[in-house]
Amino acid sequence: MPNVKLTDLVLRDAHQSLFATRMVTADMLPICGKLDQAGFFALEAWGGATFDSCIRFLNEDPWERLKKLKKAMPNTKIMMLLRGQNLLGYRHYADDVVAKFVEYAAKDGVDIFRIFDAVNDPRNFKAATDAAKKTGKHIQAAISYAVTPFHTIEKYAELAKQYVDIGADSIAIKDMSGLLKPYEAYNLVKAIKKVTDLPVEIHSHATTGMSVATLVKAAEAGAEILDTTISSLSMGTSHSPTETMVEIFRGTEYDTGLDIKLLLEIAAYFREVRKNYKKFESSFLGADTRILASQVPGGMLSNLESQLKEQGASDKIDAVLKEIAVVQKDAGYPPLVTPTSQIVGTQAVFNVLFGSYTRLSGEFQDLMAGKYGACPASKNPEVVKKALEGLKMEKEITHRPADDIPPEYDKLEAETKKLLETDTVSAEDVLTYAMFPKVAPNFFKKRAEGPVVFKPEDAAPAAAPAARAPGQAEKYNVNVNGTNYAVVVSPAGTVAVSAAPGGAAQAAPAAGGSSGGAVIPAPVAGTILRYAANEGAEVQKGDTVIIIESMKMELEIKSIAAGKIHFLVPAGTQVAAQQPVAEIGGGAAPVAPAPVAEAPAPAAPAVAAPSGADTVIPAPVAGTILRYAVNEGEQVASGTTIIIIESMKMELEIKSTAAGKVHFLTPTGMQVASQQPIAEIG
Repeated sequence: MPNVKLTDLVLRDAHQSLFATRMVTADMLPICGKLDQAGFFALEAWGGATFDSCIRFLNEDPWERLKKLKKAMPNTKIMMLLRGQNLLGYRHYADDVVAKFVEYAAKDGVDIFRIFDAVNDPRNFKAATDAAKKTGKHIQAAISYAVTPFHTIEKYAELAKQYVDIGADSIAIKDMSGLLKPYEAYNLVKAIKKVTDLPVEIHSHATTGMSVATLVKAAEAGAEILDTTISSLSMGTSHSPTETMVEIFRGTEYDTGLDIKLLLEIAAYFREVRKNYKKFESSFLGADTRILASQVPGGMLSNLESQLKEQGASDKIDAVLKEIAVVQKDAGYPPLVTPTSQIVGTQAVFNVLFGSYTRLSGEFQDLMAGKYGACPASKNPEVVKKALEGLKMEKEITHRPADDIPPEYDKLEAETKKLLETDTVSAEDVLTYAMFPKVAPNFFKKRAEGPVVFKPEDAAPAAAPAARAPGQAEKYNVNVNGTNYAVVVSPAGTVAVSAAPGGAAQAAPAAGGSSGGAVIPAPVAGTILRYAANEGAEVQKGDTVIIIESMKMELEIKSIAAGKIHFLVPAGTQVAAQQPVAEIGGGAAPVAPAPVAEAPAPAAPAVAAPSGADTVIPAPVAGTILRYAVNEGEQVASGTTIIIIESMKMELEIKSTAAGKVHFLTPTGMQVASQQPIAEIG
């Protein structure tokens, strides 16, 4: 057998797993020369959450990243992860969009397309593989690995043979949860090798602590390529260390031939780079063996815990984990990988909170109706029937779902031209807009400002304010984006900021129109999640008035005085440390939350109180008012869908509980708490 080859994931999946895909291109380029010399089979550097993170958080063009990386590493193949017909988004795209995306990804630097599908439906590979063949690039078809009663080694081998038939150049086993056990890996590779002589690559996360042993046994069974990541970004929810695997195989028939000294230099570089991203680091660093029992991916588990906390139901995690197995079976055992992990997990939460399948998310209905493709096993017919009723469909889709999607590239191009107010747009910009139509408009506006810059000091928390006696001013320093500021909070609560040291103090910016009240600043940079009091309500000093999300945690912002609360920024806004977010007293007009960009909401009060005489409809879960399904004041019947709320990344229909005229109490785009009144029927 030839020597084992390694694909290093340090430029994509490693930092996606460890610190939310936040590494900027500027931190990659200085080491590219040595990465290019190392002799890897490939470097996985694009796809996955790259697009979302680049345009949402980093103000960086992902296409430019790809071009720069290819230029800096001309001798090494660049691999990307592609979700089949979903590309990099969360819905199926028309074939013409898939073809255009693959064409430009290949043109800009992708050499290997690792294509997978959440339900392992070979039909969802067709458009992407056909397009990749035209470019002459390497097609790697990935099997999404799952551990269920349906997923046997024989089934996986049969699937591998189908991948050969669609034109794959190699086969990958994509073990996103770290569930692939060493001896199972050995038997699986042996079974696949009996049906094809294509190279086999193993991708296994270190989450459960088994990955190193799994890679060893896979190599012994004949796997030619293994996924690893340089040691300073390895283990935890990431992958097995590259240097470790090199040394394990050294002097054996599986010897990688890689230079350990060069690898250690690369590891030293990323050890320093990692310090820039401390604030994004996951608290999970060891092995999460709960996954061995629950079969739930580590990332999905932490996400579920966060969702339940948001819904005030943290004590229900064990019930949800049990329910996931039920939902996965009812859905036909889809592997728990993006996006099916989120769809199944959220439906399990809904089942626990509201009763079995009393509320179905829009995405779960689509999964049950066949809109994501054919799930591996048969589904629960009663749940399918309920989903079809919700979608007003007569029967489940059994053909290739993308056959129902008409060509859409020209329409997306026209929308992009209108958005950018130009007659000429690049295909890359059209495709960026297609992937994330809600995020791209803001990115296009700010792109010229250039990428964000992370430094080690960004990770350091701001110094806590020193205790002060009543009647004394509070003084402390804060670092924002590398600049030190002196902050003075008067006994009345007003804020003055000056460059430190020295510099004339100036009033803090009056975001939202502060007008002389006691200003409440954001203690840290973050996102305003929701209001904890109604606009204009009387609050007491010490009352919680705003919930802010920062560093993946929810923090309470409390009132610093008694009086009427006026909010200066809408829910959903990202704010800087010490930015005024509310004031007590004064005459500021409240700031209504921003509507969703593509569909301005009908006029509605920022937070209106129920009139008291009508049927009040509360939000069943915490989430964001995505859109109205009917017009303000429209006459509706009981059971009519009136609001679509986004919760736990899923869409949920809110129905009227009575007949009458609908009156909305919250605008679209607003984040609401569970049981908060959002509409009334008069």
